[in-house]
Amino acid sequence: MKLPQPPRAVVFDMDGLLFDTESLYIRSLITATAEYGYEMTWDLYRPMIGSPWHVNRHSLLLLYGSSFPVDDVRSLWLKHFSVLGETELALKAGVSELLDLLDELDIPRAIATSSFRHSVDHHLEAHGLTHRFHQIVAYGDYAESKPAPDPFLAAAARLGIEPSSCLALEDSHNGIRSASGAGMMTIMVPDQMEPNEEILKLCLGSASSLHEVHRLIAAANGRLSI
Repeated sequence: MKLPQPPRAVVFDMDGLLFDTESLYIRSLITATAEYGYEMTWDLYRPMIGSPWHVNRHSLLLLYGSSFPVDDVRSLWLKHFSVLGETELALKAGVSELLDLLDELDIPRAIATSSFRHSVDHHLEAHGLTHRFHQIVAYGDYAESKPAPDPFLAAAARLGIEPSSCLALEDSHNGIRSASGAGMMTIMVPDQMEPNEEILKLCLGSASSLHEVHRLIAAANGRLSI
């Protein structure tokens, strides 16, 4: 895999790409649903990855029925996540090195996420990364959520860079659909789900980690050969 051109900007997803949050979310949800007498599994959770709360709320009601106390479960879910996050919110491998490279190359970057802004601010602050992103596009900053292209289009607009000149990095299928629909060069960095045939057709390819993305951007800028 090679980049067709050096990116003029990079747009990151957050959950599962910058931070190892998806594993904490599912553990928290399994605990919360169990406390209300319901069972949640990885297989049931995976389709919800990359979607905003209003979409996942609907999915949970379809899954468990209209009597499912979805809002109460969500409150408990977030409480459990907050507890885990205080000690287990880990940065994904290669994040710091990739941001260092983008600094060296003077490439601006943004976050385009389905999470609320307060979650973004919390996670970035916890790892001292607040100052390392030029723009943040969070839930509520766009009309339609992923898989619609709106989050990535908003990020490109805020950066002042044409979408076709931006590289998007995503770990979810809905995120890939969103970034591809926005017209960005798109790479999947799998976390809890692997790309299928549809997703591979929408992106440049699948990278094993952000370390591989680092090598691709360096090569596109003449820093090394791959």
